[in-house]
Amino acid sequence: MENLEVGLFFKENETRLGLEIVTTREGLRRKITQKNLHRPGLALAGFLELFTFDRIQIVGNTEMSYLRNLSERERRVKFQKVFNYDIPLLIVTDSNEVFPEMIEEANLKKLAIFRTTYSTTDLVHLLSSYLDEKFAPKLTLHGSLVDVYGTGLLFTGRSAIGKSEIALDLVERGHRLVADDVVILTKKAEGVLVGSGPDMLKHFMEIRGVGIIDVRHMFGVRAIRLQKRVEMEVELVDWNTGESYDRLGLDEEYRDFLDVKIPLVKLPIFPGKNITVIAEVIALNLHLKIYGYHPAQVFNTRLRDILLNKKQVTDYLDKDFE
Repeated sequence: MENLEVGLFFKENETRLGLEIVTTREGLRRKITQKNLHRPGLALAGFLELFTFDRIQIVGNTEMSYLRNLSERERRVKFQKVFNYDIPLLIVTDSNEVFPEMIEEANLKKLAIFRTTYSTTDLVHLLSSYLDEKFAPKLTLHGSLVDVYGTGLLFTGRSAIGKSEIALDLVERGHRLVADDVVILTKKAEGVLVGSGPDMLKHFMEIRGVGIIDVRHMFGVRAIRLQKRVEMEVELVDWNTGESYDRLGLDEEYRDFLDVKIPLVKLPIFPGKNITVIAEVIALNLHLKIYGYHPAQVFNTRLRDILLNKKQVTDYLDKDFE
């Protein structure tokens, strides 16, 4: 999200953060452009050189105590200077009474001021969580996302290759659908991708020849999830006899989404191949790797040991002249 309107921010957080607007509603048209917060103590004291005015401003007990020690005229001058900057909004915490001159100067600049009963610490915690979600990088792609044994498998591939059918088969086997056709990827933290579906399509699937089905009503709530961490991409590709496919799994591939690398498996398909069971195996195999057991590496080590032992036996027999 590039920006967030203050009006929408107020609507979504009025009850959650106990917000009360103390100015006119003209300031609700302003835009919030970043997720960081700022406490304008130094700015109110007169130091404006490094004032990060483009953030939500949080005024707590410290700032209000300082302002109470000033005369009304001194406070008004300070508010005039600070409010000259394009501040998105200002929140006063701990149920502090907002000075009338503060409200007047904010109304002149069409700046929204909110008051809350929350302490500054609690407000910052709750507000940071909300803004992290709103401003998290997002990417929309064509595919299906299914929770298979607790592993988020993202199925991609050309249109009509069978992504929805595989997802439906996995649901029928007891796994959980997150999104079909349209998957929204959100970078929640460093190295963490979370997938979900758009509200309009949530838990609906299109099966060619059948039409639209509602997975939640058909299979129950056990068959759905609202979101899931994406841990592996399974790219479905058409079988090509001239193509060389990986048969050992020693060379791992990755794909980059929003600067997050996730393991990639390219799965060739053809009529009669049981992709659903293979998808379950992919999920379980990833579990083994997470717990430190890499089957392909174990097999490779065992094969190398056998070949080495065979060479030693052969060398010994070649030199045995008895």
